[in-house]
Amino acid sequence: MSSPRTAQPSQRRSASRGQRLSQRRPARPAPQTPSTRPASLRPSTPAQELICSGIGLTLKTGLALVAVVSLVRLGGAYRERLDRYGEITAVLNIQQAKLNKAQQRFDNLFTTGGEQRLIQEQDQWIAPNRMRVVWKQPQPQGTDPFPTVEQGPSSSEKPQAAR
Repeated sequence: MSSPRTAQPSQRRSASRGQRLSQRRPARPAPQTPSTRPASLRPSTPAQELICSGIGLTLKTGLALVAVVSLVRLGGAYRERLDRYGEITAVLNIQQAKLNKAQQRFDNLFTTGGEQRLIQEQDQWIAPNRMRVVWKQPQPQGTDPFPTVEQGPSSSEKPQAAR
């Protein structure tokens, strides 16, 4: 039995040209229509769709959880920053009041009669014609707070022997 490609040379000559071309070339595949799918793409099964939906839901839930935790932490940091700002503002107001008071007192010193007002405000001023007494704590023997010019013989000097 002989196949069409292995025909005898006499049979090849007798065949018409159109028949010979159709025998040599393989037939072209029919163009695919949109309704036909290639064999490599398969429709997904319900189990696969369920797994993909679960993965998508898990990712969305995780991202939502990260967003919520981040917002809570940002809110806490913002609250702490506002508290610190309030504390700093309170300290600044106190220091500003002290500065204003000191500036006012300083300005009062250089007005007419400022020196007399300063003297009257001071409780520790000694009244005229009074004796001032200053009490000093006694220093222990051998410890002088200030060095003196006269110093006793040091222990490194050898006393001269009597001749």
